[in-house]
Amino acid sequence: MQLRKTRWSLYNLNYHFVWIPKYRKKILVDSVRQELEKLIFEIAKKHGIEVLSLSVQPDHVHLFVSAPPRLSPAQIANLFKGVSSKKLLEKFPHLRTKEGLWSRTYYVGSAGTVSEETIRRYIEECQDI
Repeated sequence: MQLRKTRWSLYNLNYHFVWIPKYRKKILVDSVRQELEKLIFEIAKKHGIEVLSLSVQPDHVHLFVSAPPRLSPAQIANLFKGVSSKKLLEKFPHLRTKEGLWSRTYYVGSAGTVSEETIRRYIEECQDI
């Protein structure tokens, strides 16, 4: 378990995100893929997010990150999708469509080192103190 800290908190918050281009088009290849990977690391660094794993496939992105508690999963997804869309469309005009680059949807799952049962037991045990 890797604990991280901010000025006011100690945390271990890890999220797995998956998102796709509009209509699941296979556009994340070659120089577009390389630029997207570079952008994701730049966005993460700027916002204090650690990229734990990244996989850019032709028609989807898997991103596993550790993020500080001040950022909600929705904010994190919006950061990566919003900034990357703007920058990729500026650099690669052929990707531009009326609908935008990314689908509006995304998947997010949390990952940690403590099970739900362990947390429940801890909370129940603390009530007796």
